[in-house]
Amino acid sequence: MNEARLWQYATIAFAAALMTLTSAHVLLHKRDARAAVAWIGFVWLAPLLGVFVYWAFGVNRIRRRAHLLFAGRETPELAPGDAAVTPSQVEELLGSAHPALDNLAELGERVTSLPLMAGNRVDPLVNGDEAYPRMLEAVEAAAESVSLSTYIFDNDAWGRRFREALAAAVARGVEVRVLVDDVGARYSMPSIVGGLRRDGVTTARFMRSLWPWRFRYYNLRSHRKILVADGRVGFTGGMNIRAGHVLREAGRHPVKDLHFRIEGPVVAELQKAFADDWKFTAGETLEGPRWFPPVEPCGPTIARAISDGPDEDFDKLRLILLGALACAQRSVRVATPYFLPDSELAAGLQVAALRGVRVEVVLPEENNLTLVRWASTAALEDLEPRCRVFLVPPPFDHSKVMVVDDAWVLLGSANWDSRSLLLNFELNVECYDPDLAVRVNRVLESKLTMAREVTAAQLRARPLPARLRDRFFRLFSPYL
Repeated sequence: MNEARLWQYATIAFAAALMTLTSAHVLLHKRDARAAVAWIGFVWLAPLLGVFVYWAFGVNRIRRRAHLLFAGRETPELAPGDAAVTPSQVEELLGSAHPALDNLAELGERVTSLPLMAGNRVDPLVNGDEAYPRMLEAVEAAAESVSLSTYIFDNDAWGRRFREALAAAVARGVEVRVLVDDVGARYSMPSIVGGLRRDGVTTARFMRSLWPWRFRYYNLRSHRKILVADGRVGFTGGMNIRAGHVLREAGRHPVKDLHFRIEGPVVAELQKAFADDWKFTAGETLEGPRWFPPVEPCGPTIARAISDGPDEDFDKLRLILLGALACAQRSVRVATPYFLPDSELAAGLQVAALRGVRVEVVLPEENNLTLVRWASTAALEDLEPRCRVFLVPPPFDHSKVMVVDDAWVLLGSANWDSRSLLLNFELNVECYDPDLAVRVNRVLESKLTMAREVTAAQLRARPLPARLRDRFFRLFSPYL
């Protein structure tokens, strides 16, 4: 046997060993049987490419890193204090009109291991026009500390206003920490991170990646949006820091969104989420009254923060969503920019509608991610006819909120897709407050006045090539 033939056999044997090893890893670590079948098929039908793509994108590396980096963390645990509310108290506080919400509260406590906190005030802020001035006001009034975590922090007119406010806070002796996702920091060049550091603002990039450019579909990103001033005033929701969110000044890429200002004991949970991420990234422990002062009750909202990510918080938010759909008695309203629910969430929406619950899904008519728009359109065909779907006209609507039975509100950074619920780090807040639900519903109803309803019949009447295209990209929804 000549040397060339030996090399051929050795190469084939090596490739077969790699494919076998990769397939074994898929079987051990992929919970979804369909995803496992898809990966194994890809590995064997495209041997070298399939192996490379799986190990590059299909492996959840952060779990192993989290075990190493989070296991020894020193961030202090929160003491609930008098603000803690038990699930059995929820029905007493909300009244008999919401009999199933105590079950949802109990689910949340078991999933998150955190109590509900009473005495919060939560105010919706529409677009950057309302949110950014209030956020800058909080930074400018801070006397002790400011923590800011965001996915995108653009180096534009509004990004520079935030940079100036943060630098001024440092100059007057405030402790400031800024955490920007490494991929999100590249949405504008040059990145604002360098300017923040030159101004003396302690800044870190979350999860440095090997990609030398911005890549929208890169996983394991920090998608959280958190701003906390003096440990007492917090902001969270769907809004990054970029000029397009301020519609009165937006240029070519205006983006509608919804953010929330929060006061009360639950702000400590937002601060804890930031402190954990900061410890993970920078190795510094944030503790003491400067970061976690005593916070007095100041409003009617019962709330709990829900941290979710591909680490110890894995799958928490998806379980909460499934629980909310199961507990809904009268109505479910969902607004999200990226709608690619897995089969369980889609079934949850359909089952709720079949039980007689009014289910409404509010989506942007035009999406900034073309592949997601195509895949999402295919998903809508399966959601009808029981669930009502509304498309909001441009500008692109990035709002993320869910309202159940006009009493429970879920707000935060997560979308209804696998990237948010399984692959990225997110922060949401569940709120038990009928008055807040009324205010959020008013915002959503203002969107619905401009929206058009789309039906399954209309979707199926589209040209066959468009339907085949959408169905094809629906196959890739776990990775979009």
